Amino acid sequence: MAELRCRKTGEKKEEEEAAFEVDQQHREEGVTKDEDHPDHAGDGVPSSTAEETCTDAGGTSTEETGTGVAGADGSSPAEAEDEEQTMSSAKRAQKNSKSLLCQRVVKVFIGCLAAVTCGMMYAVYLSTYHERKFWFSSRQELEREITFQGGSGLYYYYYKHMLFASSFERGVYELTRDNRTVSGQTINAVEQLSLYPELLSSLLYKLSGSQDAIEPVYFYIGVVFGLQAVYVTALFVCSWVMSGTWVAGMLAVAWYIINRPDTTKVDYAIPLRDNWALPYFSCQVAALTGFLSNSISSATEMFCYLLMSVTTFTFIVMWEHSHYVLFVQGVAVLLLDCFDLVPARKTADIHKVYLSSLLLAYVLQYQRPSLLSCPLLSLLVASLLARYLQQNMKMGPLVARLMKIVLHLYLVFTTGITFNYLVKKILPANQSDFILKFLEVKFGLNTTTEFIPNLLLCEEGFQSPGQDFFLRLTQASVLPFYVLVLLVCLLSTLQTIYRRLSGERLRGSVRMEDGRIGERPEVIYHVLHTLLFGALAMLFQGTKYLWTPYVCAFTAFGVCSPELWMTVFRWIRLKSVHPVVLALILSTAVPTIIGFSLWREYFPRVLSELTEVQEFYDPDTVELMNWIKSQAPLTAVFAGSPALLGTVKLCTGWPVTSLPLYTDLSLLQRSESTYQVYAMRSAEEVYKLLTAQKSSYVIIEEELCNELSPVRGCRIKDLLDYANGHVVYDNGEMYTFSKHGRFCHEIKMNYSPYTNYFTRVFWNRSYHVYRVNSVISFQY
Repeated sequence: MAELRCRKTGEKKEEEEAAFEVDQQHREEGVTKDEDHPDHAGDGVPSSTAEETCTDAGGTSTEETGTGVAGADGSSPAEAEDEEQTMSSAKRAQKNSKSLLCQRVVKVFIGCLAAVTCGMMYAVYLSTYHERKFWFSSRQELEREITFQGGSGLYYYYYKHMLFASSFERGVYELTRDNRTVSGQTINAVEQLSLYPELLSSLLYKLSGSQDAIEPVYFYIGVVFGLQAVYVTALFVCSWVMSGTWVAGMLAVAWYIINRPDTTKVDYAIPLRDNWALPYFSCQVAALTGFLSNSISSATEMFCYLLMSVTTFTFIVMWEHSHYVLFVQGVAVLLLDCFDLVPARKTADIHKVYLSSLLLAYVLQYQRPSLLSCPLLSLLVASLLARYLQQNMKMGPLVARLMKIVLHLYLVFTTGITFNYLVKKILPANQSDFILKFLEVKFGLNTTTEFIPNLLLCEEGFQSPGQDFFLRLTQASVLPFYVLVLLVCLLSTLQTIYRRLSGERLRGSVRMEDGRIGERPEVIYHVLHTLLFGALAMLFQGTKYLWTPYVCAFTAFGVCSPELWMTVFRWIRLKSVHPVVLALILSTAVPTIIGFSLWREYFPRVLSELTEVQEFYDPDTVELMNWIKSQAPLTAVFAGSPALLGTVKLCTGWPVTSLPLYTDLSLLQRSESTYQVYAMRSAEEVYKLLTAQKSSYVIIEEELCNELSPVRGCRIKDLLDYANGHVVYDNGEMYTFSKHGRFCHEIKMNYSPYTNYFTRVFWNRSYHVYRVNSVISFQY
């Protein structure tokens, strides 16, 4: 504010009156100038304000030297000085704004650099760990392919097929009419196995000219590891956006790497669809987090919307189970909209993203019926109809609004179930009944002796997590802090819901001093996200890979956010210490202490993983694959366990009777027929089952035939005995009984009638291969 000197009241009265008139005239001119130039009004204090201040003191503004006479240019010295002060104030404000802008740019640059660095270092870590674990570079091609465990090598086979095809179009055509994979069937492998990652990676390999620079297997693995780098980078950004500091991002990445057995499957099954799809889901969650935020510009919001659209569509295309994941996310968005915690415009935009992505994926994936009958589409249609029927849902007193919300949720879910039922009746059968039966058995609503539901129940991914899972999270310190952060955010969210239902308007932005972290829409979304996916993880261990990474990001945000600490201090009404200062101190000190403790305890373990040379050696499988490639005829069809058949298909290319897929009922039924070699069935019964699938050879695994487990009931032979009715209960104990011995044991005795139907052609310590005789020889 300009400093002005005032005349003393002892001056002559005439001079005061004359000076006052001149001053009044110039003050009016100054006000006119300020109105004509409003841009300067916000930069500093207007000159009229300074003059009025001095006038109230009882004097007239002049220069220190004297007269209130206008200068030669028509303006008084006081006005000139005031203009100079205003200009200097504007320059000072402009300089401050430039300084703030520069600080923000530097902060964003450092954060982005840290995010990219964390992603790249994680990719290098995965590559080094993979090399040390499998001795990958020193192995032959066959031994490298065997390292793709769990039946995941089947996907890599199609990647090789695309590379050897005469053209990309020809390769796609052959995969859509594949009659060399499953015996007696022509399948669309692209649709049934979701082979879009293999199509894209093979196309990139050819277009990039990498044939002379890198081997195909290294390119394939490198793309997957690169996606994992994108994964952790998105988690970094997600935690950074919510907390406002990139320290939270680094802590989230550290927790993710430390808890790697519970956050990713990339260690042992690189080609799995999860490893290709979940990085895109992580990017989608990061984009959704930014889109829901109220403190972003319109340009940033548009960027988040476009990124969310692209990643949602890619996620649906990459993984056949993606629409189930998006359904859970859609339920979280539905709850945000019901309690009026996010603008209706943004909810509508998110629904548009879901709907457009589903329709585009439906067209691209050969009109896949499962996308039309998926729960996500049913939820979108039901939400649209319920919103049309309840246009005044967000109006009225507290009790009325609660009743309207309950009615709205009832309408959404009943309409969604009805729509889903009608679509399944109209469209061809999608063989999803066994999933419902499995869920009934899982939740204790029914019991069954059928092999397929019980097989799924015994899969590790469909079982509840054990105590070791929670113990690992606790030892890494993520679980205790997660519970604390979740409790604070959840209670603050409940307070926000109560205010919204009581009629309080939604705030445009929340200051740290307010201590209301639960009023931020992106925080509320992550609270619902972790609660919903956490509930699934408590039921199905396989869904922990959808929950644990976001537990790391959410917890890192909480301990690094001053707003969370400020919320706690507002609740306890802290007065002894300034709460803002203490919140800033704790949001820096707590993550620093956590970081140093993690560094001290886990960094040596990470280094030991990278320096310790492990060994993966499976000579029996290598010997089996070499025998098939050298001795088996080209028309041979192999039967065996689905996981082994995936390896056979990858390493040899020979047709098989089944594939390691648990979403296709027909393949599961073919697997059940093949598994009968481990049951107590006669040679004739097994022979009929194998010839019905046009099997030429059957592979019997010693591991399954002599499977030992402390828990009975989940071994393959136990499930078969239970399904075949070969189980006898006596005094609460379960025994197996049949007039036939166990096939896999009896056939090794090499006596009739087994030698009439089967001839052993290969064996080692792990495998026995028998030819299925086309001409039965009855020799006794």
